[in-house]
Amino acid sequence: MKIENLDFYYFSGTGNTLLIVKKMVEIFEKYGIKVNLFKIEDSNSNEINLNHTIGLGFPIAELSTYDFVWNFIKDLPQTDNTDIFMVDTLGGFSGGIVGPVREIVKKKGYHPIGAKEIIMPSNIFYIPDKSTTKKKIAKGLIEAERYANSIIKGESNWGRVPLLSDGVYYISRTALKLTHSNLSQKYFCLDVDKEKCNKCGWCVELCPIKNIQIGKDRFPVNLRNCCYCLRCTSFCPKKAISAPFNFKGKTYRAVKTEEFLKFNQKII
Repeated sequence: MKIENLDFYYFSGTGNTLLIVKKMVEIFEKYGIKVNLFKIEDSNSNEINLNHTIGLGFPIAELSTYDFVWNFIKDLPQTDNTDIFMVDTLGGFSGGIVGPVREIVKKKGYHPIGAKEIIMPSNIFYIPDKSTTKKKIAKGLIEAERYANSIIKGESNWGRVPLLSDGVYYISRTALKLTHSNLSQKYFCLDVDKEKCNKCGWCVELCPIKNIQIGKDRFPVNLRNCCYCLRCTSFCPKKAISAPFNFKGKTYRAVKTEEFLKFNQKII
């Protein structure tokens, strides 16, 4: 297997997946592979180039991943042996993603060539100290480099544990539904602190599911359909949006706000 053209579709919430994808792209390009980057939230599954190798990158949420990422994967077109790989980032355990995604793409005619889950700093509930964060990121980037090299050499694989992965997948789907429930959206709402907000509107631009809009007073308004990717809390330049379920409302970001915004603008 020789990869010449790679279309890498990814989503990053707080920046962990962005770092992993950037490192993998660096390795791919080092070997002369042409890489095209696409943001999952802005992409149409039916418009992918089936003559290119397809890469998927995303964070874990509720033991699998976000609904809009699932929808992108499930809407992939039928093909005849198009190579595809995935990488996800997580703080601990998933269980409901690698196997189920493999089954979906296999049934659509894709050739699964690799799957990798990479531990990165936690961005929810408890934010680790800077030293721990730095070490985890460094280790994660090493794993990303190794994984990219294994894909290039044809040594990567995409396994599956049927009963475990299928069971965790259904648990995950239930948890995702609870996340979007009225109760969850009411008590864990990521509202803006108007005393800190400078009305820049970046949270509106960054929200992957258009859950934030500008109100009549020019302040951002949460529409109560949040998927809790935590982009708005992480990259608000004024730290005007905190996470109520995080310890002391702390936020986490893997890269500086300016770098994240610049990178996302570049591939829009």
